[in-house]
Amino acid sequence: MNKQELTKLLQSVKNGKTNVETALNRLKHLPFEDVVYANIDHHRHLRHGMPEVIYCEGKTIEQIAGIAKRMLAQKSDVLATRASEKAYAAVRKLDRRAVYHKNSRAIVVRHNENKTPTKGVVLVVTAGTSDIPVAEEAAVTAEMLGSAVQTVYDVGVAGIHRVLSKRDVLDAARVIVVVAGMDGALPSVVGGLVDKPIIAVPTSVGYGAGFSGLAPLLTMLNSCAAGVAVMNIDNGFGAGVLAHRINLLGEKP
Repeated sequence: MNKQELTKLLQSVKNGKTNVETALNRLKHLPFEDVVYANIDHHRHLRHGMPEVIYCEGKTIEQIAGIAKRMLAQKSDVLATRASEKAYAAVRKLDRRAVYHKNSRAIVVRHNENKTPTKGVVLVVTAGTSDIPVAEEAAVTAEMLGSAVQTVYDVGVAGIHRVLSKRDVLDAARVIVVVAGMDGALPSVVGGLVDKPIIAVPTSVGYGAGFSGLAPLLTMLNSCAAGVAVMNIDNGFGAGVLAHRINLLGEKP
């Protein structure tokens, strides 16, 4: 239940259109619902402006479906990350609006498909094509939360003219997520070109000396470009949330 729905319910009780018992029924799982294998935080939207997100790795299909079912019962949007196609099939049985984003392995169920996106744009950039799955997780997350999102893929430093050709798109964005594996140099390059906040995401893409993303992580942490924040390895979801929150700051009058 979001702030608008809660306000409407309380107003309905005040006006006598909804009785106290009905209101209690709708509120009984706030702030969370205990379903044995999970404590579902239905209150999170009121605190954070976004619902709890289902991280699917390590969960059974039954657990994923069980959490999604209870979130949908509360009229909550659903975002499930690192989800398999079997998990998607289970969620789609609960709600036909479920969409599976195969590249990012994310399941999305939105109650309001006509929600107007932000005026500000979150731009998601990758160094290589192999970085796209992590970038798509960031893009899907930011878009699901309400940001307008654009993507520019495969513009890494091995052919630096490619990213330089996108200056107009870089300059038009409000916040930029830069996803890179291998040497992880692209966020520094982009950070040196624009005056926008940069969220760098190292990926585990690369050969042995990349240490499954540790090498680009250290490169990004040591960036000589100012204004570059760094996420954990492969954490496209975290980058998408942060990008959206920064983007929202520019929407306020």
